[in-house]
Amino acid sequence: MSPSSETAHGKRLVIVESPAKAKTIKGYLGPGYIVEASVGHIRDLPGTAAEVPDQYTGEVRRLGVDVDHDFAPIYVVNADKKSQVSKLKALLKESDELFLATDEDREGEAIAWHLQEVLKPKVPVKRMVFHEITKAAIQEAVANPRELNQRLVDAQETRRILDRLYGYEVSPVLWKKVMPKLSAGRVQSVATRLVVERERERIAFRTASYWDLTGTFGTGRTAADAANPESFGARLSTVDGKRIASGRDFGSDGRIKSASTLHLDETAARALAAALEQTAFSVRSVESKPYRRSPYAPFRTTTLQQEASRKLGFGAKRTMQVAQKLYENGFITYMRTDSTTLSETAITAARVQVTQLYGADYLPDAPRTYASKVKNAQEAHEAIRPSGDRFRTPAETGLSSDEFRLYELIWMRTVASQMKDAVGQSVTVKVGGRAATGQDVEFSASGKIITFHGFLKAYVEGADDPNAELDDRERRLPQVTEGDPLAAEQLNPEGHSTKPPARYTEASLVKELEDREIGRPSTYASIIDTIINRKYVFKKGTALVPSFLSFAVVNLLEKHFGRLVDYDFTARMEDDLDRIAAGEAQSVPWLKRFYFGGVEGAAEGGAAEAGNGDGDHLGGLKELVTDLGAIDAREISSFPLNDEITLRVGRYGPYVEKASQVEGEPGQRADVPDEMPPDELTVELAEELLAKPSGDFELGQDPESGNQLVAKDGRYGPYVTEILPEGTPKTGKNAVKPRTASLLKTMSLDTVTLADALRLLSLPRVVGTDAEGVEITAQNGRYGPYLKKGTDSRSLTDEEQMFTVTLEEALAIYAQPKQRGRAAAAPPLKELGNDPVSERPVVVKDGRFGPYVTDGETNATLRKDDDVETITPERGYELLAEKRARGPVKKKAVAKKAPAKKAAPAKTATAKKTAAKKTTTAKKATTVKKTAAKKVAAKKTAAPDES
Repeated sequence: MSPSSETAHGKRLVIVESPAKAKTIKGYLGPGYIVEASVGHIRDLPGTAAEVPDQYTGEVRRLGVDVDHDFAPIYVVNADKKSQVSKLKALLKESDELFLATDEDREGEAIAWHLQEVLKPKVPVKRMVFHEITKAAIQEAVANPRELNQRLVDAQETRRILDRLYGYEVSPVLWKKVMPKLSAGRVQSVATRLVVERERERIAFRTASYWDLTGTFGTGRTAADAANPESFGARLSTVDGKRIASGRDFGSDGRIKSASTLHLDETAARALAAALEQTAFSVRSVESKPYRRSPYAPFRTTTLQQEASRKLGFGAKRTMQVAQKLYENGFITYMRTDSTTLSETAITAARVQVTQLYGADYLPDAPRTYASKVKNAQEAHEAIRPSGDRFRTPAETGLSSDEFRLYELIWMRTVASQMKDAVGQSVTVKVGGRAATGQDVEFSASGKIITFHGFLKAYVEGADDPNAELDDRERRLPQVTEGDPLAAEQLNPEGHSTKPPARYTEASLVKELEDREIGRPSTYASIIDTIINRKYVFKKGTALVPSFLSFAVVNLLEKHFGRLVDYDFTARMEDDLDRIAAGEAQSVPWLKRFYFGGVEGAAEGGAAEAGNGDGDHLGGLKELVTDLGAIDAREISSFPLNDEITLRVGRYGPYVEKASQVEGEPGQRADVPDEMPPDELTVELAEELLAKPSGDFELGQDPESGNQLVAKDGRYGPYVTEILPEGTPKTGKNAVKPRTASLLKTMSLDTVTLADALRLLSLPRVVGTDAEGVEITAQNGRYGPYLKKGTDSRSLTDEEQMFTVTLEEALAIYAQPKQRGRAAAAPPLKELGNDPVSERPVVVKDGRFGPYVTDGETNATLRKDDDVETITPERGYELLAEKRARGPVKKKAVAKKAPAKKAAPAKTATAKKTAAKKTTTAKKATTVKKTAAKKVAAKKTAAPDES
């Protein structure tokens, strides 16, 4: 049956998630089909208590889940989806059949189920699934629909309820004990813990130094060609049979791990080099082995995110956004998958392209197959690949910018996966000699020659370590044999230092989460986005740096909810959820064990162990969040640097505190910059911060008022203010506010004087009055110094003018026409190089609302965690790419005035007008009341993140 004909079935309504997907599919179906988008989820657990229906009260209203009645969820139609639901209901009334065509994973199955529950169709309902949006795939899906998979729906619902209970029960503990508006989540808290633990390792790390020798050895022969060089480099490997210590031989404490290795210091290395100056060297051994490298498997979700980060500089979120567009527009298969398998159609298409582009020599005799390495792979449709039974080359797609680059990456990887192995030879040469001191030394050199590049012609995988050698790199050594004499052309002592473990990047954190089997690959992008938005982590270049706030949060979770952030326990929970999806476990008993605690006969190591890290507490989540008496909020947020100085995380940010030597007196305090990486806060740096002027810096008395003037460092910068006498009313009708003024750009807390403070507090200064008696004042504002006359403001050129401008000069400024255009462009604050997409120079500029990056076409404001001094080119390009992805801001359409109607009799017109006014006023009042009520309710119940 052709999907393009109306047939006896009449109209068919096909519902997908997104308008872009709907538009593409609509082109493949005929006039008998109506394709409409649900625009994501139409129904979910309530976001706030205000959304919960009135019949629910107490804990059910707070959680959105009735934990006492088999964890029944309370679903509500999202407020912003009500109009879309009405539209879908209207379209359904005109249809004879309903096709639910959401994605073929747990979330897609759940969306389809919710659509069926809300729309309550009276016509036949079919589930339409596909993993690529091509004409053949869509027509195949229409012709072969299936029923809803209730097990997938139940598994997704269990996951959703679990995340709601975790987020809504644990987050309020953080609000009470650490800081308001924080969140905890089943996967996000574990991801944050990973980043914090890596920073702890860096803090505890102690650097070790070690030395070795490198040598350049000549064969004495003239090189015939590049394949047979006349000299080569080698590194000292042993002295008297003892292996020379390298970085891997030292522990994180800076000590050498084994006494069997020789640790050279600078003195010993230089002495050995001097003793080898006259040494005759020779080849002691040549070991050759065959080299073979097989192709990488086609992309799945996580490997695509990792490679896009390494090769394209994309974050996980940006990768998934671009991949979503490619999928919806029919260029690639579904991008949320755990599978590395390719369909027979895809394998044929890839093999055809290998022959066309590289020749038959690069095509293996049999198709390559790849088994998934992901345990319990559930979104296993197929690997991410170009769609269709013939792959379009990147040049044939018509794509541009990010979409072109990501498609090219996917295309190359897929084609390369069906090519022959790369083969060659790896060679190790040992060079020996005896020093003047009698010591026997041996140098080692490794080489690699690729004789047939195979798949490496098409694709080479990147590496997280910038110093790592890629698979296609060759190192050629001269053709030597055992016993050949060699001359040492150079012998250089080299010093090295061990390095702390590298911080996670988005790519390496995704890999770590997957390796530990924590969470689902399809959620990693949103998890990383959440921990960055919640200020638990910030980016320094590509590195993910934990904030001091995250240290306090993880400290609390580890000490009082240890099992909930235990890596193995979290992975086991994922296994349990997969068993529920497979029908091997029941949802409600599992949720009861997790929430209410262990039950008789519960399996050891299951959810019943969701207790403290000591393993003795077997209570459930409910009991854990009820008894909070043991949690000391101050202790949780305190991290001693030494016996005297402690780093504390306060409600307004981190600070260091030094105890007073005098009992009863307050200690010293100093704020710590939010963007400071924790491993950089040393005792020495803390002492420097404490030594800086902070708190009240006394300047002297105001000769007129007699009040003490002080300089302070506030949240919005340094300022001066006056201390009012005791007894001055601070509230009520007679309240007196102290005069306050920000320091000028040319001032600092270290240098500000009493005279400076008096000048600042004299602002605004009355310059005089104009001919009409209107007062003109000089003031300092958010955008700099300016003159004000009534509502007319004019900028001054510098801050000093506020104190020196005369009435004549002010009148002359006002006599000039007000400048409506832009002032001369200021020079850029920083240059970042050419954008990889627009290929235009990117610079950082200072705008009205703060610094921003621009390539002349697109502007993107720097985020709170970005700094002009430290922003990297990659971060600048990422901000511009995100702005392009969002597209231009849509302006609200201005309502056109209706043409004036012919005048009616005056009496009637007046009556109508009055009635209309009353009606409008009543409507407005109702709307305002409703909005206000909603806002109040929303404030009372903040919705924490749950994943």
